Amino acid sequence: MKSVRSKMDRADRAKQFMPFAALKGYEEAIREREHIVIERSELSEERLDELDNVFKRLRVGDIATCIYYKSSEECYIKVTGMVSKIDIDSRVLKIVNKRIEFDDIYDLEITES
Repeated sequence: MKSVRSKMDRADRAKQFMPFAALKGYEEAIREREHIVIERSELSEERLDELDNVFKRLRVGDIATCIYYKSSEECYIKVTGMVSKIDIDSRVLKIVNKRIEFDDIYDLEITES
């Protein structure tokens, strides 16, 4: 007896073996759950004075390492690169293309002048 079924094309056959996500959004929920929230630290007067001294020596073109608090991700970020802008009026430091507000800076170090 001959089979009445038509042959399945290759694309449809391949779909059978593709991974299946039984729970939509599960992967994102797990990744979000792994995110560790870090509270923002208040800096002491001594630490603020140290940062002020570094700012006085900092020039555009210097290579600097900065640790700053990123509110949207609730964590600290470390960036190293060339200082492209220091805007004292707006209280903004720009390292390469990262715009960092002075109030968010936790640590700042001049690597190369």
